[in-house]
Amino acid sequence: MAEAKATAPIIMDLERVNRTPPCPSCNHPFSLGDSAVLACGLWEGGPRYVHANEAVWDPKSGTYVERACWNSQRGK
Repeated sequence: MAEAKATAPIIMDLERVNRTPPCPSCNHPFSLGDSAVLACGLWEGGPRYVHANEAVWDPKSGTYVERACWNSQRGK
């Protein structure tokens, strides 16, 4: 299965639910039908799937950023 573009939200299907680890932002597992995006965050390594409501679109970089990381970068 081809990976989604970093800018395109996906809807978790059974195959993705079974092979995707829990959301690194909220530590909850994904469920069928959840909306997810590839986002950069405070973890090591590249972007990971997080629940869409746990990410913020960064127009400067053209990517999603984990909400906690976004807030820490802005001093919130």
